[in-house]
Amino acid sequence: MELYRFTLTEIAKKIKNKEVTIHEVLDSVFSRIEEVEPQIAAYITLMRKEAYERADYLQKKLDQGEDIGVLGGVPIAIKDNICTSGVKTTCASRMLENFVPVYDATVIKNLEEAGAIFIGKTNMDEFAMGSSTESSYMKKTKNPWDLEKVPGGSSGGSAAAIASDMAFAALGSDTGGSIRQPASYCSVVGLKPTYGLVSRFGLIAFASSLDQIGPFAKTVEDTALMLNVIAGHDKKDTTSAPIEKKDYTKALQNTVKGLTIGIPTEFVKEGIHEDVKQAYDQAIETFKDLGATIKEIQLDYIKYSLATYYIIATAEASSNLGRYDGIRYGHRASDFKDIDDLYCKSRSEGFGAEVKRRIMLGTYVLSAGYYDAYYKRAQQVRTLIIENFKKAFETCDVILMPTAPKTAFRFGEKTENPLEMYLEDIYTVPVNIAGLPAISIPGGFDHEGMPIGIQLIGNAFGEETLLQIAYTFEQNTNYHERKPNKI
Repeated sequence: MELYRFTLTEIAKKIKNKEVTIHEVLDSVFSRIEEVEPQIAAYITLMRKEAYERADYLQKKLDQGEDIGVLGGVPIAIKDNICTSGVKTTCASRMLENFVPVYDATVIKNLEEAGAIFIGKTNMDEFAMGSSTESSYMKKTKNPWDLEKVPGGSSGGSAAAIASDMAFAALGSDTGGSIRQPASYCSVVGLKPTYGLVSRFGLIAFASSLDQIGPFAKTVEDTALMLNVIAGHDKKDTTSAPIEKKDYTKALQNTVKGLTIGIPTEFVKEGIHEDVKQAYDQAIETFKDLGATIKEIQLDYIKYSLATYYIIATAEASSNLGRYDGIRYGHRASDFKDIDDLYCKSRSEGFGAEVKRRIMLGTYVLSAGYYDAYYKRAQQVRTLIIENFKKAFETCDVILMPTAPKTAFRFGEKTENPLEMYLEDIYTVPVNIAGLPAISIPGGFDHEGMPIGIQLIGNAFGEETLLQIAYTFEQNTNYHERKPNKI
């Protein structure tokens, strides 16, 4: 078997046991990238030179009998809105096309300390605003399962890279489903951790109260290992929770006996495709057969999640993106009359249509006369949604939902109607509003052979229970073993 086909856990073990060299692993991954990247277009920037230099350094340490960390020598991909010192971080936007950070995000430092090798920065929706990666200024990432379809968004490049074996794991960011939805579309595992569990320092902000960095991987075990490395308190992030380090791999027990899974029956009827509904019902039956208790739950306010999300997220985006003015850094218009004209032209040229749309919506809901009617009310509804979840978790351990109402759609199918695109996030945004952890795992395929993801939502800082239940499902099904045959 080609080395790139192995899981993160397997390849880390092979390197540590000196069954393979780090160079051989890198060679395998880069040859895979050369083979399929022209079709998939998952990467914005490849870091070949840096990767081989780091491989030399780590191999030398290993040969001298030194510890190289739990991810020692393993090639990892990074979403292009996470700062990497000396390497371009573009947010897939013309605005930051040539931006090179002078510092590393905390998660990058954590991964480096664990011995990871970064092989590239992955494509995404511009400034993480989108559900298909179509708003990228850089390129069009394809779904490895069907090259005519989107990989999901906004972390589409990271999901596509894992699905096509162009990395062993990847980082993404999730503001309203941007890890889980592409994980569902590409049949990989994607985890959105509890808000505050993983440092956001060095993540270029879209909506600060909703954004969270999380991992993509081939298996739940690999996901737990990645979470071990990136989770932890960070003084540089004021929203970072003072939680002690845990070993999430200890939670990987193949049992759900004694656990209760909540099913929000009413909410799941919203716009769901028949194939997705069948996969969801099958997942419920699987958990029943494995000994879990299935309980119907009421989440009365969850139906307002999408409206609440698109008010809060756009308001925060409008505020966060105010810094891109053509003065300090980022794209600057070359022809302008005065400073107002410079601002206007730089922002008009630098931002794409979807980013402009969200800035305008956000500015509107924050403006005098509309603040109370929209933004303030959305924050009040957010509190009701949080209380809803708290009450539900008094009677169940996790909540089971589909990740997305449909499977991956064709390019251009939803770009003309932004509302239709926003509806793709209906099952994922409630999690971000409440700051909860959630994981998408491969849960089946539709009649065309396109992947369907199953989503498990946990209580705040309940990642261990979430991973245990996800792991049990994975161990008792074989959906994660299927690979795309288009590449």
